[in-house]
Amino acid sequence: MTDVTETETLQSPRQGGESNGATRERNEREILEAAERVFAQYGYRGASVQAIAEEAGLPKSNVLYYMGNKRGLYVRLLERMMARWNALLDDISVEDDPADVLEAFIRSKMQLSRRHPEGSRLFAAEILGGAPFLQDYLRGELREWVQTRARVFEQWEERGLMDPVDPVWLIFLIWSATQHYADFEAQVLGITGKDEISDADVERITQFLTQVILKGCGVRPASATPG
Repeated sequence: MTDVTETETLQSPRQGGESNGATRERNEREILEAAERVFAQYGYRGASVQAIAEEAGLPKSNVLYYMGNKRGLYVRLLERMMARWNALLDDISVEDDPADVLEAFIRSKMQLSRRHPEGSRLFAAEILGGAPFLQDYLRGELREWVQTRARVFEQWEERGLMDPVDPVWLIFLIWSATQHYADFEAQVLGITGKDEISDADVERITQFLTQVILKGCGVRPASATPG
């Protein structure tokens, strides 16, 4: 049985004492957070709209009304995760300091992986599965996003602000290095003998990645500049 048919009628949920806009925003947030947990635990095939509705504490009809169907909800979650990760680089320009941009991007990615580990694991599972639901996004919107950022990096190289490194591989490196501690948390904990990754650990990891990546790019942090 599918989660929703083309002919199923969806009714708008009503909640007294709250504007339609506020109700929609709250319900969508709760549905997305619940769906992230359910998909991360059971995968796309194992998850159901009913399970997501129960996790969110809402009727199944509400989930269908706001999200349409399971596939649409799943893709929206994945795209939301990428948008969160990449928001910091959306407005960069050649006038920016590459040290500031790279350090902030690494720190932001580490914090997002810390706050949203289920979303990071969900995205990793989709990619490991061949990205069946994300091909259009990867080949279209995300490819253009990466190419636009890469052109800024190349301009920094031309101005002598960075060593000549491949900017696309650099973006891949930052994505993978910062997501590792969420996606492979069990490995990290097992090898280090820790019960959990603490805030202090995250800060040390962030500083380590920043040092290694900036040095590898021939970029000197602003804090290391004399005077």
